[in-house]
Parts: sequence; C-alpha cells; structure tokens
Amino acid sequence: MAVLSKIPHSCYEIGHTWNPSCVQSALEVTRGALEVSFKIYAPLYLIAAILRKRNKDYYKKRLVPEILLSTTFLGANGGLYIVFFCILRKLLGGFNSWSAGFGAALPASYIAILIERKSRRGLLTIYMTNLATETLFRMAVTRGIINPLKHGEVLLFCITASLYMFFFRCKDGLNGFAFSALKFIAGKEEIPNHALVGPSEQDSHTPVEMEIRALISFFFSRCKRGPRHRCCRHYHDNCVSYCVKGFVRMFSVGYLIQCCLKVPSAFRQMFSKPSRLLSLLYNKDNFQLGAFLGSFVSIYKGTSCLLRWVRDVDDEFHALIAGFLAGTSMFFYKSTSISMYLFSKLVETMYFKGIEAGRFPYFPHADTVLYAISTAICFQAVMEVQNLRPSYWKFLLRLTQGRFAMMNRQVLDVFGTQASKDFGGVIPKLDPLHITTLWSVLAGQHSGC
Repeated sequence: MAVLSKIPHSCYEIGHTWNPSCVQSALEVTRGALEVSFKIYAPLYLIAAILRKRNKDYYKKRLVPEILLSTTFLGANGGLYIVFFCILRKLLGGFNSWSAGFGAALPASYIAILIERKSRRGLLTIYMTNLATETLFRMAVTRGIINPLKHGEVLLFCITASLYMFFFRCKDGLNGFAFSALKFIAGKEEIPNHALVGPSEQDSHTPVEMEIRALISFFFSRCKRGPRHRCCRHYHDNCVSYCVKGFVRMFSVGYLIQCCLKVPSAFRQMFSKPSRLLSLLYNKDNFQLGAFLGSFVSIYKGTSCLLRWVRDVDDEFHALIAGFLAGTSMFFYKSTSISMYLFSKLVETMYFKGIEAGRFPYFPHADTVLYAISTAICFQAVMEVQNLRPSYWKFLLRLTQGRFAMMNRQVLDVFGTQASKDFGGVIPKLDPLHITTLWSVLAGQHSGC
C-alpha cells in the first residue's frame, strides 16, 4: 500500500465520528473525562490522606480542591485534544501522519499539565516518559528499525539494580523514598554506617510468652552459629541464615502484595464461584512475585557476603556486582513496565545529582515540556494501538467513554501504521448531511467490495 503524506477528510469523518459538531464533541469528551477523573481521584486522594494521617485542616481546606484540580487537569487533557484535533485539521486542510495524534496532543497536554499541582507534575512526567519510551521502542520494532533483545527487560533491570544498589551503599547516594524503599528491601545491615542496636530491656511476661521467647531465642542462637565475616554487619546471623531469612521475608511480602491485589476481584465472585477464594491463595502470580523479591534480596546479600569473604574488605563497589546478579531474579517475574519505570527514576536521580555537582544544566519547566512531549507520543500511538501498552489503551477508552475506539481507522491505514489492525475493518456510520463527496465515493467503494 502506498503511504500518503496527507488525507483531505474532515475531522468528523476521521475523529469525532459520533457527532458532526466540533464544539459538541469536545464538550462531550470533556464532560465524560471529568466524570471518570473524579471517580478515579476522589477515592485515591481520600485513601492517601487516611494512610498519611492528615490532620482535620487538610480535609476541610485542601482535600476537595486537590481532587477538583487533578480532575480538571485530566478532563482538560482529553477535551483539549479534540479541540486541537479540529483546529489543526482546519489549519492544514487535512490530516498528516503526525497531526491527528502527536500534533493535537502536544499543546493539549502542555496546557493541561499547567493546571495540575506542581508537586504532582514530576511523578506524572516520570510515568508518561516511561510509557513514551516503551511506546517508541515498540514502534521502532514494528517498523523494523531495531530488533528486540531477548530478555532485554531482565538485562535492563540488572543494570538498573546494579546502579541503584551502588548509590544505596554510597554516602549521600540516595535519599527520600528511594533510600527508604531499598532500606526496607535490602535491610539496614547493608548500609555501611549503620550502628548495632543494643538489646532492649526485658519486661515481665506470662509463662506462655516466656516459652515463645525461649523458642525464638533458641532459633536465633542457631542462626548466630556458623561463619560470619568480620566486615559483615548482620551481627545476629551467620551469612547463610542471613540470606535465607532475607529470602523468606521478602517472599512473604511479595506473596501478600499479590494476594491483596486479587482480593477485590475474588470477593466479587465469592458467591457465584466460591472456589475463587482458594485460587486467591494458590495463584501462580502470587508465588512469582514472591520468588522475584525473595531471590533478589537473597542473591544480593549472598553475593555481598561472598565478596567480603573473598576480598576481606567491605566496599561499596561490591554493590555493583551484587546488584547486577540480583537483577537476574526478574526471570521469575518479567515486567517491561517495572524495568522501564525504575530505569526512568534512575536517570532522573543521576540527572539531579549532575545538576547538584554542576555538570548538567538546569532547565526550568522541563517537567511540563517533557510531560507534553511524552503524552503526545502516546497519543500518536493511539493511531497504531498495537504499539501502545494495553493497560494505557484501556485507560484512554475509559477516560473517553469508548470514543477513541470510534475513530475512522480504515482511512488512517494510508499512513502505513496499520491503524485498523485490531478493529476488524469496522467503518463508523456517518451522517450523510455532514460528509464530503470524497468520503461518499470511498464509502461506496468499500461497501461494494
């Protein structure tokens, strides 16, 4: 099929096929997006406020404005896309391969992100940049520009984990949430400057409690027996039990996380399919996430201990090797999304460290520009849905109440993107009073085939 540079159809024939009016179409998308956005943000912000133990002033003065602001941001992003979709059609006299997606979404996303609170722009930018990078990669693979690397997501995670664990071991390498998360996963024993905490004073206990404490004390005394290098800071365990306990702990965390995520869907089917409750406990995904987290910690700790024994020194460079080997744990739970997100956060961390060191320039409003570009790339992929992350496509359908699926993708096939590949050749029914002569001819040819 020949690839055309421009198609002359109207925005009604290509985009808002559910309504011939540009204004009404934009208003309908905005209204639907606002409704869906409010349903997303209202419970999300309320739960976040409860978990963070916000005071009464927050609930009275800040909660509702923050919900409305984020709702307006997301609603505006959807509605403004239709506005600029129609404006570009009138300015260009048709649609190019980029105008229907990237061109319309770029200004719409930039204006929309300015509505959102500054404190949330960075997080939104990281998410969309991660998604856009993944989308660009899929586009390049589809076009034959690059060949996908087997187990590429695992290799990327290995490199990312290696650098993350190195920064974790370095003084002032990480701070904030990243440091706290790695401290929870790897344990404070892997922090070079962590101090030994003395035993707490014992209180009076009942006989049953004393027996339990005696059993625990016996277990820990067994763990203390065995080899432990003088540089190792796991003072209560030998190296073997230190690794085993790390695996059991994080395996349990991963297993419980997956169980909790499946609880809502399982309870919805509790009366119709009671067996679903049992599958909740024995689901394969639960064990995969547990194995991923457990093996990551045990491999990292085991490698760190081994390197201390071999080199007879504790060095932060050990974390590079231990982190890389621990990254192979992703074979248990392969996820391109996790790899890309952590890599994006790593790049952000290294960039800000470069700014602090005076090696990288600081660009004001870089987060808003990057968000707009990333979102525009993802909207471009709406014209070739097979290259868009399925979860994000479902989110867009929900946000627009299914209207994105009503676009006339048969006509967009002329750009060589296989826009109608997953839509079964469906052509929307248009009002004959609002279509051009060219569309009438093309529609007649298609119906006669």
